[in-house]
Amino acid sequence: SVLLLITTSTILIAQDDEEKEKRPFKENLFTGGSVSLAFYNNTFLIGASPVFGYSLTNWADAGVVVNYNYTSYRDVTVFDDRVRQTQFGGGVFTKLYPVRFLFAQAQYEYNSIRQKYIPPGGGTPTKYPAANANSFLVGGGYTTGREGRGGTPFYYLAVLFDVSGDTNSPYTDAYGRAIPIIRAGLQIPLFQGPRRMD
Repeated sequence: SVLLLITTSTILIAQDDEEKEKRPFKENLFTGGSVSLAFYNNTFLIGASPVFGYSLTNWADAGVVVNYNYTSYRDVTVFDDRVRQTQFGGGVFTKLYPVRFLFAQAQYEYNSIRQKYIPPGGGTPTKYPAANANSFLVGGGYTTGREGRGGTPFYYLAVLFDVSGDTNSPYTDAYGRAIPIIRAGLQIPLFQGPRRMD
């Protein structure tokens, strides 16, 4: 897959980079997370995604993410009906920084989804069986400035799209079309030693 190719290439480059600059393992660790928001075609989404990662090089990060999203769909089958959805999941991501204030991101997620249908006029809700979905999010964003590995905490804003085509994707509108997911977050380097740049 594309994510595997990106991750493999960044790891190989990271090995060359490490030969030039030795850093204790823990100085390359970071944490943080983001909040997600989307409004599109009778769809509202809000969520949170804590992360834990490792800076492979001064221009590449990888890590794991856990996420929770709540989505509300309106006018799904008839006027004024609702579908309320909760999503729990996790995945892995890679970020590449061609310059310190811009990045490209690829992220694989596996999510468990639960939905409840509410008919018009507040009738008796119907709960659907739990479903699972794979998502592959791609996109990019802006940062307040990533200073290589270590450095100082920074904020970021990203726009991502799910290109997996999974019919159960939580990142689609009521008609199954991919919606832009806006994520704003903070990345915090851990166990920082002296900042070193290539």
